[in-house]
Amino acid sequence: MPDSHTRRKLDHLRICSEEDVSARNITAGFERYRLTHCALPELDLREIDLSTHFLGKELHAPLLISAITGGTAQARQINLNLAEAAQALGIAMSVGSQRAAIEDPDQIPTYQVRSIAPDVLLFANLGAVQLNYGYGLAECRQAVEVIAADALILHLNPLQEALQPDGNTNFAGLLDKIGEICRDLDVPVVVKEVGWGLSVAVACQLADVGVAVLDVAGAGGTSWSEVEKHRAHNELQRRIAAHFARWGIPTAEAILQASRGAAALPVIASGGVRTGPEAAIALALGADLVGLARPLLVPASVSSEAVQDELQVLIEGLRIAMFAAGLPDIPALKMAPLQRVSGRTTS
Repeated sequence: MPDSHTRRKLDHLRICSEEDVSARNITAGFERYRLTHCALPELDLREIDLSTHFLGKELHAPLLISAITGGTAQARQINLNLAEAAQALGIAMSVGSQRAAIEDPDQIPTYQVRSIAPDVLLFANLGAVQLNYGYGLAECRQAVEVIAADALILHLNPLQEALQPDGNTNFAGLLDKIGEICRDLDVPVVVKEVGWGLSVAVACQLADVGVAVLDVAGAGGTSWSEVEKHRAHNELQRRIAAHFARWGIPTAEAILQASRGAAALPVIASGGVRTGPEAAIALALGADLVGLARPLLVPASVSSEAVQDELQVLIEGLRIAMFAAGLPDIPALKMAPLQRVSGRTTS
């Protein structure tokens, strides 16, 4: 029988694949903005340049395959398919939380993808709260080294932990411990939420202790309260989780807040980004990369080619959005003005 941590990962994979766990009555907020359409772009669509640099690596498009899984036999093939797609498309990738591998070294291979993705900008991943449960610099280094990662993500998930029957809910004093890891680890540290967004105040605090990158992971995409609702052990837990389906800072707003709170730091926008035009708006709002996860879970369970097909829809949509707005490259997109939309926009 799998241990509780492995069982939780299997539950998450099953629920995210089979259930509707989208946020309720809250969107990522991209519908509130528009790029200005340009009827005469004076550009060749084939020459639109999506390339960018991030943490010292060139990417063919400003995209990140966000953390999905690890720590189970099923997860190994999913991660290999994701990594092969990332290598083929020249984009970044994060593995899922590596706590399973720290606690059970037999699970390390389920995260190892360097053999098929030698050039990918690769992120290791641990829950920041584990720094209050015995983890420290050694575990952070281990997470990075066993997968030859370029950076470490520490994810923040207080609401998810509070809703888990077996959650770790002591977040007291965590900021200073994150700062210690930032000072002592040999690779950059990224801090991300998991779907409820980063506020101005939190972004400022994280910048002050030395975090290198912020991933806002805002509300409007997958709701982990909805995931935990499906994992609830009883009706009381289920009802409590259901009340948080519309909680959080919408991703578009979280991008703006993170940019205000930590203007010098690169920002990753994840949480409800589903189309090329939405990715374009996220970048124009101030993001440097756009991340997505759950839309890739089912394709990644099939093949690398299925993942690439899904990503190409977003990549080509981003290219066409830039073309239709008269923007030749990512620097131009990041400088492009946005129209704020108010009221009804459809009939």
